This record gives sequence, structure tokens and C-alpha cells, in this order.
Amino acid sequence: MNQTYEVAIIGAGVFGAWTAYQLQRSGRQVVLIDAYGPGNSRSSSGDESRIMRMGYGADEIYTRSARHSLKIWKEFSANCGEQLFHQTGVLWLAHEDDPYAMKTKETLLRAGIPLEELTTDAIARRYPQLGRERISWALLEPEAGVLMARRAVRAVARATIAAGGTFVQAAIAKPSGTAKLSHLMTSDGERILAAVYVFACGPWLPKLFPALLGDRIHPTRQEVFYFGVPPGDGRFQEPALPTWIDFKDEAYGLPDIEGRGLKVAIDHHGEPFDPDNGDRVVCSKGLAEVRRYLAQRVPAMKDAPVIESRVCQYENTSNGDFLIDRHPEFENVWLVGGGSGHGFKHGPVIGEYVAARVNGDDAVVEPRFSLGTKREQQSRTVY
Repeated sequence: MNQTYEVAIIGAGVFGAWTAYQLQRSGRQVVLIDAYGPGNSRSSSGDESRIMRMGYGADEIYTRSARHSLKIWKEFSANCGEQLFHQTGVLWLAHEDDPYAMKTKETLLRAGIPLEELTTDAIARRYPQLGRERISWALLEPEAGVLMARRAVRAVARATIAAGGTFVQAAIAKPSGTAKLSHLMTSDGERILAAVYVFACGPWLPKLFPALLGDRIHPTRQEVFYFGVPPGDGRFQEPALPTWIDFKDEAYGLPDIEGRGLKVAIDHHGEPFDPDNGDRVVCSKGLAEVRRYLAQRVPAMKDAPVIESRVCQYENTSNGDFLIDRHPEFENVWLVGGGSGHGFKHGPVIGEYVAARVNGDDAVVEPRFSLGTKREQQSRTVY
């Protein structure tokens, strides 16, 4: 049986869901396809929460994108009647020699984004829960916060269907052919035909296009821990505690939101990871590393129980820039990925950008997103 659409989007993570939503609203007849479903636990858009911040060092392109995305996220949240954003503020903890924090400050000021610089004494008064070892100052983004990731992706997928789009839960075979992709074949024998195909399937991109992307996108194993806060203790909830980023220590933390516990993770890249078959049980080494960090940064939580843990994945391009470009061998295929651990917040803008490109608006082309800028050697510069 054949099913025909104008645009097929493969991957119902944050990039795919927002692309489907924007294309459906633009008048295209869209099908959104995912092997496991929107917001599933194997996806890079799974888990409960993601940081929504505008700070990006000197990378003003991402600062402005994040600001615009936050506006859309808030509007969408209000329209769907579900709280998808918590304005916790995001606190950048800066060391004495911290050029990234300084560049972040300069870029936020240039973009007109509210910020507040805090001394260590001010940090101690406002956030006594946070240890200040090796911290010289801090930068607070008061309008930033946390997106409820899994729920948000599902809400965008539902909105796409409500607007007339179609969702199909199915695995697909590797695309084949030359010049123009004629169809997709699902695992249950269905043929899906479309004029345009958008592959926004994150860590599955190198599996579907191994010759092209096998050395350009590298999924890695990332561990996340949620720690139980003391009963009746509001010190670790919003607004008493903001989201924080320890850039030089490659760590971040989120306050206890919606009763899930204090979320803490180490941000450096883990081992290579298979999103289908990788074991998603955290290791004792990873927990020990996080506990050492907690003892330094949130001393009162150093012995707190782990109430939830997850193994997810980043899907890193060589430099951390997104990949949004045509497939060099298929004129009707677009590749969208490279979220690299920082992409979730940009979902609405990615959706707008891809929809514009698919609809023929070449005036919006961003060279940094091209396939040609993605090398085989890893040298990440965007965080």
C-alpha cells in the first residue's frame, strides 16, 4: 500500500516535530515518521528537561536564535495550555580566567538581553546553597530557564496532527537510489511517497547515511542524574535556586522542577553510543564523578539519594554547528541534525529555517549549517 504526501519528516524529536509543525502550517501536507514515537526515551529529545539559555560566548547567531526560540516556546506553551517553560533563570558560574563567560557577557549586552553580574558575596547572599570554590563571579540570565523536553516534543507533534498532519510510527529502511529519492520503505512493508524528504533523526543520521555522515556525526553516551531533595526543603526548588552552568568544570545543574529532583550532569562527551542498542543503565564511575562535583558545588546534596537516572546521547558534528543542508546525491532530501547537546532550545527556529528552505526561500541560507563545513575530525567550538 502506498501513502503519498508533500513532505515526509523522518524523526519526531524537537527538530523534526517543529519542522513538521511549521511546514504543515505553511500549507504543506506533512507526514511525521518516528520508529519509537515523539519524545521517546531513546531520542536525544527525551528526558524531562533541557536548559533554555541565550548565552553562547561570542556565537551571537545562537544567542539571537535562542532569544527568538524562547519567544515562540512561550507563545506555543500558552496556546496549548500546558506549562512547557519554567523561568528559573540561568546562572553562569565564572572562574578568574574565564574568556567564555566574558564573551557571553559581551554578546548578551550587544543583543540587548537582560543580565546581572554577581560578585561571590552576592552569590553567597542570594544562593547560599551553591559552593563557591574556584568561582570568582557569576552572570545571571533572569529570563532564561528550563524547557520540559519530553512533554514539549509531544505537544508539538500533537499540534502538527491537529493542524492536519499525519503521524506514522514505523522504522524505515536505508534510502537508496540516485538523483532523487522516490519513496521510503517501512519495516512493515508500507511505501511512503513524498515530493520532499527531511531526515531530522539525530543520532540515527549516520546509521541511515553511513558513507556520508558516518565520520561527520558522532553520537556519544551521556549520563544524567536526579537527586532527591530533603523533605519540606525548598532551597533546591525554583525560585530559590536557579539553573546553573559551570562551563569550565563541564557541568550543569537544574533545580527541583515538578518534583523530579535536582538534576546534575557532567557535560564532556562520553563514549560512542548506538541509540537503538546501547545499554541505558548509568555506571558507578559516572555517579562517583557527579557526587564529587556535588560535594564541591552543592554541598548539602552530596549524599542525597539518586531517585532517577538516564543515559541519553549527544549527536555531535565536528564543530558543534547544526547540519541543515541538502543531501549531495538526492535533490529532494534534506539533512537536519547535529544538535550536539545544545540544540533543543532552538527547535522552533530550526523548524522555521527548514520550512523556509524547503519552501524555496534561499535568502535565509546560513553557511555555518552547510554540510561542507562538517569535517571528519572533531574540534568542537560551539557549546
